[in-house]
Amino acid sequence: MPQASATLDLPVAINDVWKLIGGFHALPDWLPFIASSISEDGGHVRHLRTEDGAVVIERLQSYDAEAHTYSYSIVEGPFPVSDYLATLRVESTGESSCRVTWGGTFQPVGVSAAEVEGIFQGVYEGGLAALQAHYKV
Repeated sequence: MPQASATLDLPVAINDVWKLIGGFHALPDWLPFIASSISEDGGHVRHLRTEDGAVVIERLQSYDAEAHTYSYSIVEGPFPVSDYLATLRVESTGESSCRVTWGGTFQPVGVSAAEVEGIFQGVYEGGLAALQAHYKV
């Protein structure tokens, strides 16, 4: 199954980073290209609207605040994929540092695996670059 992922090391304590990115509906707080996140189904579904007006509907598949991780699937969106499952994870690398990993697996629909891998590689890398800019490091 095709996949993509990105990793970012930050000189910030794990709990501080998780406070910012750990909420399933927190993407607009740190990801500039996500304009809004509307909660449905008791918080298990998010309707994301991008700055350019696209809508992506995602469902929370697992959430573990203690392990600083959650996984989600795409229910509906503009991406040429099916069976999408992504995970956002924060791991401690020291008392005041952590590693953020964001990645996913998916099946391409109507396009090559390389094309879809490139799309999501760009999403994850761009997202983590925005997170890094948030901390100005």
